[in-house]
Amino acid sequence: MGSRTTQAASPLLPGAERVLLPRRAAVGVLTAAFALSLTACGVAQPSERSGSDGVGGSESTAASPSPAETGQPTSSSASGETKETDMRIEITVDGETFQATLDESAASRDLAAQLPVTLEMRDHGSVEKTGPLPAPLSLDGQPDGADPDVGDVGYYAPGNDFVLYYGDQSHFSGIVLLGRMDEGAAERLSRLDGSITATVDVAE
Repeated sequence: MGSRTTQAASPLLPGAERVLLPRRAAVGVLTAAFALSLTACGVAQPSERSGSDGVGGSESTAASPSPAETGQPTSSSASGETKETDMRIEITVDGETFQATLDESAASRDLAAQLPVTLEMRDHGSVEKTGPLPAPLSLDGQPDGADPDVGDVGYYAPGNDFVLYYGDQSHFSGIVLLGRMDEGAAERLSRLDGSITATVDVAE
């Protein structure tokens, strides 16, 4: 019968077991630490996602209410779209033109509706020039009289006259103030002696 050759296990050198055991323990500690780090990263991710998604996160902000919800005026109403625009007129005498601004009274609107108009205007007391209009103006909301200043544009209701004041006229019953001539217009008008022919129109 053939003989079997048996290889005997090599015996460990003295102290080898003490060397191997510490190395195995170190590998186990590193493995455990790596697993803990992965677990920590996995737990932190949902909180980060919840913050970015605005669900329970501190970074989420509430939407601001619209002006309609708070009752505040919108830009269109705050801009004053319903406000009436001042009416500008121009008065031409002998090729010389000066301008005036009418107020928003009913009388001024009636005057604007009659323009353009050419008037024969007479001088009165070296303070005013007056000329009859084609139709009377409304007196709604007007006092019984007024005290015009130099440079005022007016209406004398008893005579249905359009009036330009270039001098100091005292308070008088029946005077209605319509607006103001531009600066310097009254002085230019005062240099026109006697009666004049004036064309009144809406300024361009």
